Amino acid sequence: MIHPTAIVDPEARLDPTVTVGPYAVIGRDVELGPHCIVGPHVVLWGRLRAGAHNRFHAGCVIGDAPQDLKYKDAPTGLVIGDHNVFREHVTVHRSNRPEEDTRIGSHNFLMAHCHVAHNCVLGDHVIVANGALLGGHVIVEDRAFISGNCLVHQFVRVGTLALMQGGSAISLDLPPFTVAWGDNALCGLNVVGLRRAGISAGERLELRRLYRLLFRQGLPLREAVQQARQRFSSPAAQILLQFVENSRRGLCRHLSRQRPGGAEAEAEAEPPEDSAGSRG
Repeated sequence: MIHPTAIVDPEARLDPTVTVGPYAVIGRDVELGPHCIVGPHVVLWGRLRAGAHNRFHAGCVIGDAPQDLKYKDAPTGLVIGDHNVFREHVTVHRSNRPEEDTRIGSHNFLMAHCHVAHNCVLGDHVIVANGALLGGHVIVEDRAFISGNCLVHQFVRVGTLALMQGGSAISLDLPPFTVAWGDNALCGLNVVGLRRAGISAGERLELRRLYRLLFRQGLPLREAVQQARQRFSSPAAQILLQFVENSRRGLCRHLSRQRPGGAEAEAEAEPPEDSAGSRG
């Protein structure tokens, strides 16, 4: 299952079902679980532990040293779950200190040429599209969708089921269920993502009302949260409120867009149930 041109350190721990393609390089501290597939010219390096059914496409560099001037060759780590896909030339760096790993959960899809920096933590079912860049210490929660060529500043949190439109950039926390547009701006709720995740129509309606109270009423955020705690009780609303209360960097805020003729774009308005539209 190992191509004769691949270079695999004798101390690397590979399950017998692992497949290694031509010219791949696997270092001594790498551990791969069952049924992983390592494509041609892939480099797996450093203290890397990956679970089962992960696929590394051509040219990936996974587990190399962090791009951090403070890093001094410490034995740091990268931990990967199961059923992840790393497409062509994806780079994921291990952490910058031994007591904390870079972590990738399970069932994630990292598209070609995206980058996940040191000490990042990705949950499950996350999609990172082509060319997106995640700075160090970024946290991306379950089912978030980061579109192509997006930029996420170091130490930022991206909430569950949040979506970043292509080319957007954030240096502030992106709340759960919301859509990032442009620079540090919100343009509504990820309605399609909410439906696909099985969030009920009643919870979606409550989230729309909560979004308006938090981000469009013009109230001080602390006051808006206090009012929301008295009015909204669904599980999804509680997730959004807890994220807002725990934010340390501050939050992306709603930015109204003007359509031709002056009408404000209502990006959070829910399309009809039979809508065929999709925002990913």
